[in-house]
Amino acid sequence: MAAAGGSPSIVEYFGGEDGYRCGYCKNETGNLSHGMWAHSMTVQDYQDLIDRGWRRSGKYVYKPIMNQTCCPQYTIRCQALNFQTSKSHKKVLKKMLKFLSKGDVSKVVSEEEPMDSHIEDVGACDFAYKGESHVSQSELTPLGVDHAERVDNEDQDTGEKKEEGNVQKVDSDSLQLHADKETPVPGEPSHSAKVVHAPPKPGKGADLSKPPCRKAKDIRKERKLQKLLQNQTCTVEGSQLQAADQVFLLQNSKSKTNQPKTIEDFVFVSLPDDAQHKLEVRLVPVSFEDPQFKSSFNQSATLFAKYQMAVHKDTPSECGENEFTRFLCDSPLEAENAPNGPECGYGSFHQQYWLDGKIIAVGVVDILPYCVSSVYLYYDPDYSFLSLGVYSALREIAFTRQLHEKAPDLCFYYMGFYIHSCPKMRYKGQYRPSDLLCPETYIWTPIEQCLPLLEHSKYCRFNQDGKAVDEGRIKELGRVRVLHKRTIMPYSVYKKRRKGPSDEASVQQYASLVGQTCSERMLLFRS
Repeated sequence: MAAAGGSPSIVEYFGGEDGYRCGYCKNETGNLSHGMWAHSMTVQDYQDLIDRGWRRSGKYVYKPIMNQTCCPQYTIRCQALNFQTSKSHKKVLKKMLKFLSKGDVSKVVSEEEPMDSHIEDVGACDFAYKGESHVSQSELTPLGVDHAERVDNEDQDTGEKKEEGNVQKVDSDSLQLHADKETPVPGEPSHSAKVVHAPPKPGKGADLSKPPCRKAKDIRKERKLQKLLQNQTCTVEGSQLQAADQVFLLQNSKSKTNQPKTIEDFVFVSLPDDAQHKLEVRLVPVSFEDPQFKSSFNQSATLFAKYQMAVHKDTPSECGENEFTRFLCDSPLEAENAPNGPECGYGSFHQQYWLDGKIIAVGVVDILPYCVSSVYLYYDPDYSFLSLGVYSALREIAFTRQLHEKAPDLCFYYMGFYIHSCPKMRYKGQYRPSDLLCPETYIWTPIEQCLPLLEHSKYCRFNQDGKAVDEGRIKELGRVRVLHKRTIMPYSVYKKRRKGPSDEASVQQYASLVGQTCSERMLLFRS
């Protein structure tokens, strides 16, 4: 699904040789990632990039160097259509319902409850954005209507179509990336703690010589079944059918009445008329042209600052409006509507949680062709008793399922990165069923198969087929698309025109990381 008639993705690639401070293990130089600045990006290109291990923070897009970085970050996705609510998830959903209907603010003590915040990881951690873009707007306008210039391969016709359309204004301010500020898991059981099973005291515990206890209602149901079957043999043939039908209904009633509740049963349940509170979830496009986004901007920015200072101990200067805008409002994604897509369209959004007329939480999400991708969450610390991190993640899974009804391809919920070497980041694995991305072949693997491997080594190739390779790997470097002096050309032409030292090693690295498909669709800016 390429952007029909829209502007192509324009990126500037920076290497990944320098090490930076890690937000997980605090190693001063252990965090290694490749990075690029996205001046603009189509939703399909970003979908393909995150399926190769990339992630965005504002307009900066980065990919951890998995076999070298101190804390390998594996892309994780939840299969939203088959999602199973765990016991602790249900507790959080019920807690919210109790609060809304009765005003109950009692904390549910649960050792199983996942961490309270599912904030997205800003993998590039703790360093000032080094590759600040100083590109002028005129250089980035590849194909103005009056001066469209298109260069095909000088040796052979590449068959690429001429593209038109202006590129939107680019804000080339530098980006101050935040440190990864994951909050520790309150009361999470230690994974290394040994479970000691004490022998039962006399008079307690199950008697293994007797059959297990049964529920009274199951016993009653069985008696009723037996009676029906006895009556059935004593009746005429016509009513025998009726009795048999009743038996069938009884036998099947348990599976129907005891079917596990879905997220929707909790999230979209009707509240009583005398409910104490009203919660409304609004999806707002991240655009200063959108009236809802504009009118709620100040309240949203104030909430972000309150959250960052209370939860992550930021100073006021670290979480002002500029930082908020750069980090959570600037997005390279071009909004897009497709006939078979969701009604809200694709792009970047703020999902605002309005409680009794004020915003208490905001989930920043990207809606892409195959998924809802969670970017960040910030909330009012006064409402932390509601476990808003877990609650919003569950709402976003329900939201993904909703979007799927209109957009059949959209069926996954991407939770960012799973970091097994950091215990407080393992909570993402509790949203089942979920898969991790193999860092070598980019094949999705069920998390259950990955965990034993990760226990043994923090960096793993999950694809167990030794002969399997990255199917999307770069095969023809000459076909990489380049934007040079406002002209689009294949790399094979640019290479001949270029003056100065060769940049082939850098372009080769870029192309191998983004893959053949993206390298032929996106424009790599070269000055």
